[in-house]
Amino acid sequence: MKLVIVTSVEEFRKDVLKLFKNANIQNFSSSDIDGYKNGASVVMTSGWFSGEKLSNESRLFFSFTEDEKIEDLFKSIAEFNSRVETNNAVRAVVVPIERHI
Repeated sequence: MKLVIVTSVEEFRKDVLKLFKNANIQNFSSSDIDGYKNGASVVMTSGWFSGEKLSNESRLFFSFTEDEKIEDLFKSIAEFNSRVETNNAVRAVVVPIERHI
């Protein structure tokens, strides 16, 4: 069992849900997150009354699942990213789980 973590901009939320479904990953969680591209400029430009939006609405998905399902998910994500014209590709990482209950 491993932990797979996927991030995307909010615009791709429904697409990522389909990617999980196609990989037969039925149990997962998601959360709203704010995505930032350049930490230094965020710190320098943020202020009490800043009217400028510095972050992107993003989603974080995660699931504890089996290796073969993760392989299918990664293949689907790679294919999805190859078709999308954006600088905000869907990202994914896998973290091994040493112990679980």
